[in-house]
Amino acid sequence: MAHPKNRIIFPLDVPDLDEALEFVEILKDDVGVFKIGLELFVKSGPRAVGAVKERTDAAIFLDMKFHDIPETVKGAIRSASTLGVEFVTVHTEGGSALMRAVVEGSGGKTKVLGVTVLTSLSSVDLVEAGFDPKYKDASELVAARARLARNAGCAGIVCSGLEAGLVKKKLGKDFLVVTPGIRPKDSPPDDQKRLTTPYEAIYNGADYIVVGRPIRNAPDPRKAASLIAEEIGKALKDRA
Repeated sequence: MAHPKNRIIFPLDVPDLDEALEFVEILKDDVGVFKIGLELFVKSGPRAVGAVKERTDAAIFLDMKFHDIPETVKGAIRSASTLGVEFVTVHTEGGSALMRAVVEGSGGKTKVLGVTVLTSLSSVDLVEAGFDPKYKDASELVAARARLARNAGCAGIVCSGLEAGLVKKKLGKDFLVVTPGIRPKDSPPDDQKRLTTPYEAIYNGADYIVVGRPIRNAPDPRKAASLIAEEIGKALKDRA
């Protein structure tokens, strides 16, 4: 992960494989990981993973956010692990038994990341969904779920950059933190609520950042990715 660009995860959140592969061709030298999520995988299935792997040496992140009974998800992860992906995700909300089943199902072939609290959720949203009002600060819930994930054998978690530092402090530097909800300064508002800039997320301790719209919607996606890599490099230097 020596070069800052290798810490950038670009989500292929587009409706068809041809469009996804266009972005792979554009960005394969500028990002370290391509993320395949629900939209593309539901449309194109495992062949999407194979097609991306044929065009790049970048790692693949299969972001399914599995959440079901342990035995069902264990089987799904066992299948996913045959695809040669670097990361898969599971919701920590499913509890320790679910996460242990996922880790076991992976067979050590892929790193399992526990999704803690979605960056589209605010503290108000959590209370509305029935969570204890004590979680007026989402960081408390993130920390609790991160601890469950580590104890269950997960390689790391997905959380906002706002919580990255807390997780690293409590669970150690080797426990991976992947951070979505990344927006450069002065970005227009959207559905994400707990946001950080690329610099802030990495400086706070994130190992990887997921950057979609700021790169995908830029006039020059390669230049946008390069500028983000520069921010990452500065943050790594400043936090050393």
